[in-house]
Amino acid sequence: MTPVARMWLRCFRPLRWPALRLVCFPHAGGNAAFYRTWSAQVPDDVEVHGVQYPGRMDRSAEPFAADLPSLAEGVAQAVRELPADAPVVLFGHSLGASVAYETARRLDGPGSVLRALVVSGRPGPGRLRATSVHLADDDTLWAETGRLGGTGREALDHEGVRAIALPVLRTDYRIAETYRPGPPVPLRAPVLACVGADDPEVTADEAGDWALRTRGGFTVHTFPGGHFYLLARRNQLIDTILRATHRSPVPTWSAAGP
Repeated sequence: MTPVARMWLRCFRPLRWPALRLVCFPHAGGNAAFYRTWSAQVPDDVEVHGVQYPGRMDRSAEPFAADLPSLAEGVAQAVRELPADAPVVLFGHSLGASVAYETARRLDGPGSVLRALVVSGRPGPGRLRATSVHLADDDTLWAETGRLGGTGREALDHEGVRAIALPVLRTDYRIAETYRPGPPVPLRAPVLACVGADDPEVTADEAGDWALRTRGGFTVHTFPGGHFYLLARRNQLIDTILRATHRSPVPTWSAAGP
């Protein structure tokens, strides 16, 4: 990979001749390692990449991104510098859904390797909720991760590294909450929206707003569970993504309506 691709993407099982690349964007407070286990769940010809945002893990010495568009610019350039020998599916959860969408906007067009965009746990750009959690005190911000059912809270508390994790979480919430999508310019690529049936952060109706951001076909898939439904339903989610995109000239939902 090029230096830019290595900066932004973590490939957990590089393949010589992949049939598909699945590029995965983490949630607020997350990092590329969240998707490490996905490599063991996909077919042998699917290459999984986790996006590593600046300011965390092996990029902790770098400043945080200023805003969501700058994140998307960096990832889009990294994807452009991957070999053009396989189509790309972008998957993003929560904050990652918005970053994946903005990345897709920058990649979309004639001759693009972008096959599809899969968004998870996030209202469509026209239905984003007005929140200001990033302005809250540390205890309130920290409690937010427990409310949504994320993993790792106990380990972080036990190891006394809350002071390290909180700036990452606050930055990601700021990026998500200050993001202002531009006017709808529908993607050529199709979009699949995934939601947890009991997710307090997004309803199926709010997820339906993603239909306005594509002319390539759209559908919503609902899974049992809350905001982090993908922890318990990981295999089902991966199967849903790959059944529609892998070894298929176009995603199988490309003719579906909202």
